[in-house]
Amino acid sequence: MNIKSKIAVEFIASFVQKAFILGFFFIGTVYSQNNPSDLDSLEHIYMTGAFEQNDELYLLSEIVNKQEDLTEILKYSDLLIEKATKADSPQYLFTANLQKGNVYLNKSELSKALEYYQTAAKLASEAEENDRLALTNITIGGVYSDIGNYSISIDYYEEGISQLRDLIKITTLKTDLDKFEKYLAGALLNAGDVYIKTGDLEKALGYFYESSGLCKKTDYRLGSAYNLGNIGMVYAKQNKPKMAEANLQEAIKILEQEKDYYPISVYLNYISGIYVDLGQLELAKDYARRSLEIAKTYDLKNQRSEANLRLAKIYEKTNELSESLFHFKNYISTKDSINNIATIQKLANQRTAFEVSQKQSELDFEIQKRKNDKILTYGFLGGMILVSGLAFGLYRRTKFISKTNKLIDEEKKRSDNLLLNILPRDTADELKKSGKVVAKKYESVTVLFTDFEGFTKYAENSPPEKLVESVDLYFSEFDKIMEKYKLEKIKTIGDAYMCAAGLPEQTENHAELMAQAALDIIDFVKKSKQVHAVSDLRFNVRVGMHTGSVVAGVVGKNKFSYDIWGDTVNVASRIESSCEPGKISVSEDTYKLIKDYYRFEDRGEISIKNRSPLKMYYLYKK
Repeated sequence: MNIKSKIAVEFIASFVQKAFILGFFFIGTVYSQNNPSDLDSLEHIYMTGAFEQNDELYLLSEIVNKQEDLTEILKYSDLLIEKATKADSPQYLFTANLQKGNVYLNKSELSKALEYYQTAAKLASEAEENDRLALTNITIGGVYSDIGNYSISIDYYEEGISQLRDLIKITTLKTDLDKFEKYLAGALLNAGDVYIKTGDLEKALGYFYESSGLCKKTDYRLGSAYNLGNIGMVYAKQNKPKMAEANLQEAIKILEQEKDYYPISVYLNYISGIYVDLGQLELAKDYARRSLEIAKTYDLKNQRSEANLRLAKIYEKTNELSESLFHFKNYISTKDSINNIATIQKLANQRTAFEVSQKQSELDFEIQKRKNDKILTYGFLGGMILVSGLAFGLYRRTKFISKTNKLIDEEKKRSDNLLLNILPRDTADELKKSGKVVAKKYESVTVLFTDFEGFTKYAENSPPEKLVESVDLYFSEFDKIMEKYKLEKIKTIGDAYMCAAGLPEQTENHAELMAQAALDIIDFVKKSKQVHAVSDLRFNVRVGMHTGSVVAGVVGKNKFSYDIWGDTVNVASRIESSCEPGKISVSEDTYKLIKDYYRFEDRGEISIKNRSPLKMYYLYKK
């Protein structure tokens, strides 16, 4: 679940009373507590200069903290940075950088938000302001969670949680103890949410229980409700439906009393999913309808989309196809209004489109050039026939033909090389000879898919040129790995990379070669995250492999593309989708071929879309 924890708002509220506000996700809610007349008075005092010089930094920080207009916050924050730098005041520099981070977070400019949060964290660390440092680290963890970089998010959450635990151990004032325990409860709740996304359910459950205890101790009902709901969802993922529903129902009961409707809609939809899995479809409909009604009433677009999708699937199961279609159309229309899917896909495919179009354009150009050269040559030959009696003319014709043929041969080689960039050599030769390629069946081929974790989230929040540059870095290296092991790159589809071993030239050790290539891919991705700055776009990757029969051939008449088809391809894709980030998942068919050469972890039978469960393994180096 991705409910932004309102627990953070109230936990921060007491912190706002100091001169240095820490905007923790819900900065708009905090600002709304300010009195506009107070802000007007402060701005008037500053503009008229009716203050002591020693009070200028404090006055600017108060204006920054009370201001609601994002443009004005940036203006006064820049002014505060200028003045605080001259006065060498790290505490006011902290305030200004933090507030600028809040503004860019509010504007969904996440890379800029991170830049200023990182500066604020550094200032808090140098000043040994451990409470501010802890909460800033937790805020940074939340931003990385937003952009889908869960490994870095967890690092910051754990750092902030550790710092809060240390503060709780050494504090002697009860007011400080209560405050730090509330901060810790919020941090544990949000970190647990990230652990759910990474699949570490036991860690998430432990954090939710600890957070729940702290919420009860501090009498924070909303925090208790969120923890109950999250615990319920973990139990659902662990196939404990009764425990899941009990916790979710208790969470909904509290949230209804608190009039917090967004999580209610989320939890109702989740309970609906539990009853779908149990086969109790009428109950599932009731809960999904309740979720949809709340989403409509309070204009919760994400939940309207999810509830409509749930109902569409349930009605399809009950064979009420008109109702299913109605809700599916509503799902599509709502989803499109939230996010321009076509734009994201265009970004995701930008590298592939550029690569293919560039090769095709060069190929078309070279083919046309060859035709033009031939026309010139034939024309020249015709002219020579008319003046065949002239020895000088004959000499010039012979010399020109020789030179032209040499040019044609060179251009032919260039054209052939370009064709080999698109098609395997045997396939290219067949295409040049007969003008077509007959599809072939290969009985044993190993197919590999890779996919980047959280790519869509990155695509939404990153400049297109940055996104394409980052994906190109990975795919260029993957291409080198394919060349190293003489494997066949099939294509890239958005952020997915597809390749095969054992075709067009059949090899007995194709599974072993593909396994080694997969390990190289994982090693490169890990090294890339270590050597590049955190501000760069770096991903975790999932890798899936399966061995079986495929059909291979060329599609297209003007723009050729070598591709493979068959159940083996579909299974390989499904295996990749079920894999954890940073790991290589292989089918039992692949495992049998390479079990003596590598180390494996038995995953058991895993359910995949539109198929019976498959036995899978995680592949590691020996």
